[in-house]
Amino acid sequence: MLKDITIGQYFPGDSVIHRLDARFKIIFSILAAAMLFTAQNFVGLGIAAVFIVMCYAASGIQFRMILKSLKPIIPLIIFTGILNLFFIKGEEILAHWWIFKIHTEGAKIAAFMIVRIITLITGMSLLTYTTSPIMLTDAIEALLAPLKKLRFPVHELAMMMMIALRFIPLLIEETDKIMMAQKARGANLDAKGLIKKAKALIPILIPLFISAFKRANELAMAMECRCYKGGEGRTRLKKLNSSVLDFIALGLILCVFALIIVNNIAF
Repeated sequence: MLKDITIGQYFPGDSVIHRLDARFKIIFSILAAAMLFTAQNFVGLGIAAVFIVMCYAASGIQFRMILKSLKPIIPLIIFTGILNLFFIKGEEILAHWWIFKIHTEGAKIAAFMIVRIITLITGMSLLTYTTSPIMLTDAIEALLAPLKKLRFPVHELAMMMMIALRFIPLLIEETDKIMMAQKARGANLDAKGLIKKAKALIPILIPLFISAFKRANELAMAMECRCYKGGEGRTRLKKLNSSVLDFIALGLILCVFALIIVNNIAF
């Protein structure tokens, strides 16, 4: 299960999506999220989903990565679906069992919300899949640069976000190693029952926290040894440069956004 978590991972490549400016890709992700929340029917969601699938095809990311990105949020998807299914009332009853009633309207909204969450997660995952943490940090800092005039710590915020993203795969790998080590020592991590499962997590969480603090301390010492002083006077190996391809992609996503708005008005 832990090996299936792909949040924060970067897959190097030379596709069209990989070559886009990281600043534009962040803007595209924001527009994609707004596009999904703007869609008011299945047709609008379908248009957005087709666009995201086309982006994955252009990026060269394997389809199985989409499924992996969804595995950690399956409980959230199920919980959201159940809430909408049983608590949304309507005129027509689709099913009735004991005190539970499933209305047609509730079933439609539950399906709509599930599709929206799946599309949103897969669309947002494409940003980290095709953008290196360093480029992502530089892009965030560049987009938030106007806030420097208000003495906002833009570089520090971007650096913290990059470190957090970079630590996700490391902590997942560390958790997997700890679980295997504890199982080898006879720990029962597959216990049934909520209380037993909570107790079984203790031998995992304590070493994980110790390891995380140790990694953070080592990273801080390494940065201090290299005389790291923040963004002032910092040079970059790779500079962010926009091209015609970025503006073409921006025009394309704006056209899809406009199509969804027209669909909302028409239906």
